[in-house]
Amino acid sequence: MNPQQLRIFMQAADGRSLTEVASALGLKQPTVTFHMQKLEQSAGLSLFRKQAGRVRLTDAGEALLPYAAKISALLDEASQLMTDYREQGRGRLKIGASYTPATYFLPAYLAEFQMQYPLALPTLTVKQAGDALALLESFEVDVAVVSLSEEPYPGLNVIPLGEDPLTLAFAPFHPLAAGEIGIEDLQGQPFLVHEGGSTSRRLSERWAAENGLNWQIRMELGAIETIKEAVKHGMGIGILPRRSARREELSGELVLRELPGKVSVRRICLAYRKEDEPVRQAAAFIAFMRAKLGV
Repeated sequence: MNPQQLRIFMQAADGRSLTEVASALGLKQPTVTFHMQKLEQSAGLSLFRKQAGRVRLTDAGEALLPYAAKISALLDEASQLMTDYREQGRGRLKIGASYTPATYFLPAYLAEFQMQYPLALPTLTVKQAGDALALLESFEVDVAVVSLSEEPYPGLNVIPLGEDPLTLAFAPFHPLAAGEIGIEDLQGQPFLVHEGGSTSRRLSERWAAENGLNWQIRMELGAIETIKEAVKHGMGIGILPRRSARREELSGELVLRELPGKVSVRRICLAYRKEDEPVRQAAAFIAFMRAKLGV
């Protein structure tokens, strides 16, 4: 039995003529007759009989009818499901992200993306940037949204989405919170820094080395929110992504200053594999982000 045979069977079950069945399905009458015969051959017994120019079901045909209805409904459901995957971005969208984009950048875009593609199911795995890229390279996620410096990433397409500069963060009562700051002002000062392996830590260390800064690392912390709270309590100077501390800057809880001296560029980027055609929901997300940010 095949879907075409079952469609013809369902139409014939209504007592129509062969001409009416053919017309309803957009087929020629010989095609309808052929499929009816093939269905009976498959069943191994008669399913139809002709009566006054109309097709009637035999007892075996009547017994088959509810099963044919169930099968036809499942086929229609499966066809619609595949249409949803093909045209509506249905399916799981696996995103790897580093901490700053996951917390302070992606949520608004994901909310709008889901309004356009309500059948997509994003899952977000939050790691350090290097670990998120490793998940991408090992096919464990479809795309990665991470903070990166300017350097090549072989095997990946990397699309910059926006600047994500690091900034100095002070408690409002800190002596350096007011006025211009130079490298000489920061010599020997206690700093609160990200844990090793993060893009922020790597760029912070590069900035300190390139500018001859002899800093004192008072504490290594794994979470941006923890760094902010420690800075607020006067434990030291923080180095934070600017977008992560905008709210505290506006409320007056933190004072932000640009890093003095030579500073490496840091951007939030969207990455996906070069030698791989993204799954449809990932392709939709890539196109959505490109359109929203004009990149």
